[in-house]
Amino acid sequence: MDFQLTEEHVLIKNMVREFAEKEIAPRAEEIDATDQFPADIFKRMAELGLLGIPFAETYSGAGGDYLGLLIAMEEIARVSGTVAIILDAHTSVCCEPIYLFGTQAQKQKYLPPLLSGEKIGAFGLTEPNAGSDAGATRTSAVRDGDQWVINGQKVFITNGSIADVLVITAKTDPDKGTRGISSFIIEKGTPGFQLGRDEKKMGLKGSVTSELFFENCRIPAENLLGTENEGFKQFLTALDAGRLAISAMAVGLAQGAFDRAVAYAKERVQFDRPIAQFQAIQWMIADMATDIEAARLMVHRAAWLKGQGARFSKEASMAKLFATEVSERVCYKAIQIHGGNGYMREYAVERMYRDQRLCAIGEGTNEIQRLVIARQVLGL
Repeated sequence: MDFQLTEEHVLIKNMVREFAEKEIAPRAEEIDATDQFPADIFKRMAELGLLGIPFAETYSGAGGDYLGLLIAMEEIARVSGTVAIILDAHTSVCCEPIYLFGTQAQKQKYLPPLLSGEKIGAFGLTEPNAGSDAGATRTSAVRDGDQWVINGQKVFITNGSIADVLVITAKTDPDKGTRGISSFIIEKGTPGFQLGRDEKKMGLKGSVTSELFFENCRIPAENLLGTENEGFKQFLTALDAGRLAISAMAVGLAQGAFDRAVAYAKERVQFDRPIAQFQAIQWMIADMATDIEAARLMVHRAAWLKGQGARFSKEASMAKLFATEVSERVCYKAIQIHGGNGYMREYAVERMYRDQRLCAIGEGTNEIQRLVIARQVLGL
């Protein structure tokens, strides 16, 4: 077993860390305070090739692998959870389904502008009555000649109101349950596609989270993504990739909070010495470091399995479950080490604690991850 990153992965790590430290970190507090989508940073990620890391050069991708994307996700999340979740929603759950299930014509039409940053992507799955029970979707798609007519609502859609291209799910055969769901590509400005409100959130401010409405929304028949009635399988595959991205984001947030806690413990003096010399602080730091290392290894192993073409659903759920709960523990302890200062917005650990909270909810709650893991272990 080789735990060394390849030369390519090291180059990605170093390049993204430099970008994150120089161009994202100085803006992170401002983005959080103003709750404004950082369009210029999104464009810079596109210029650096970060939107296309795991996709073939044929479609303007970088020709890398998924681990490369996760390394970039972690480095960005070290300084901003907001920018990381924007990258995740665009790449892992919008571009990835088109790349995996799209026709050649769909890939040629949609991937180059998405991977170049000319257009922004989103994935519409969650509905008011279909959250963890994603198969209970009520949005419908009815074939009418050479068009599909879509009616329904989506909620909590990251990048929703600013997206130019969306992959959404809808019932095409209501009598077949989860075997009657299909996926579709919808473009911004399509008649019948209306934007609802953008949500006000606890954290990840600057990342747009929206309601979407479809009222007799007509799209061309060729906008069906993949095979009719196989949307449930498709979004499960997309969610496996998304869970790895959220896991990497959680590791990055934990690492960022940890780095700041270590620096603070060395600088903060109480009882005539730095608090890093006290055993209570040392034990917290030891636990934090161990948890982060274990979480990162789980994420990398699951990504390696994906790269090998092996099944990785269980490992993705395990990585997501463990990494997101590690992130919460680490960010909690980082605030504790900062004491009263950690509760103040002047210190980044306060923002990181708020940002990490979504990680245990998005891409399937951790309760659902436990269900997925248990079913696979038990063979149910």
